Amino acid sequence: SLFFCASLSDLPGRVIPTMLYNEIMKIVIEQISSDRLGEYDRVPQKVEVKAILQVELVEHGLGGILLNEIPVEQPYIKDYDASGELPSDMPSRFDVRNWGFFLAMDGGIAAGAATVAYDTTGVFMLEARRDLSVLWDIRVRPEYRGVGIPLFRHAAQWSREHACKQMKIETQNVNLPACRFYQ
Repeated sequence: SLFFCASLSDLPGRVIPTMLYNEIMKIVIEQISSDRLGEYDRVPQKVEVKAILQVELVEHGLGGILLNEIPVEQPYIKDYDASGELPSDMPSRFDVRNWGFFLAMDGGIAAGAATVAYDTTGVFMLEARRDLSVLWDIRVRPEYRGVGIPLFRHAAQWSREHACKQMKIETQNVNLPACRFYQ
């Protein structure tokens, strides 16, 4: 896993509409309750893996890290939902009272979705801090690439509104589009 931590004072606020395929699409970001997570489940979380990022420590880590792109022998599709754990399962696994669930809607179509958590006992990534949020999940339908930008900005704004100073993000080294997005 790769971790990114962004200072929320450095991130811009909401920007909607977003530019997709040289058209302006009016994407509305809706905060939803956990009883609508079935809609969230229907936004696929898949990525084609053609390469991975390999971490190289510079001066044993004291000089930073380099991320080297290494092609995989056989490209494949990584389906994050294939394990059987869906967003609609989160309320049975965690206390989600301090979580924000969001859908990026294009009319009646859920183009993307995101989940942000903060101040939740038992979530290791939160480090028992009240000023730290975690972007738990973000996903976008392939035909709506670009919707991740307003979703991410919305998640950052939601975190600011909940007095968070940082937002932590984790992704896997096989998910190059996500790694590039967070850089």
